[in-house]
Amino acid sequence: MNYKQLLLTLILGFSLLVNSGCPAFLIGGAAGGGAVGYFGGELKSTEEVSLNTAWDATQKAMKDLEFTITSKEKDVFDAQLIAKGVANKTIKIKLKRQSNMLTEIRIRVGTFGDKSLSLQILESIKKQF
Repeated sequence: MNYKQLLLTLILGFSLLVNSGCPAFLIGGAAGGGAVGYFGGELKSTEEVSLNTAWDATQKAMKDLEFTITSKEKDVFDAQLIAKGVANKTIKIKLKRQSNMLTEIRIRVGTFGDKSLSLQILESIKKQF
């Protein structure tokens, strides 16, 4: 594939993504250089904390927000918490250890996502660090 074909393919792909109506966009940067993004109904953030710190903060945030935790699992590399919120919406929070002091946090509210509530949950988690 030559340079022109590659460029045309990238432009076409980007154009399809932008015009598809899919809620994909970058929200901004997080403190410490981490990125926060929202794509396909899921909020993703990378934070400069250990998995254990993020796990404890997530559980405290759920309690502060008065969500009911229905399931939780954790090992050395990953953790997942499922809770019920207002209007019985399911909230899934996945944590993935990137390094000793770097953890990826993924939040999905309901089937299709809720950007506003996902951001509120993330902020509540970050307050617990």
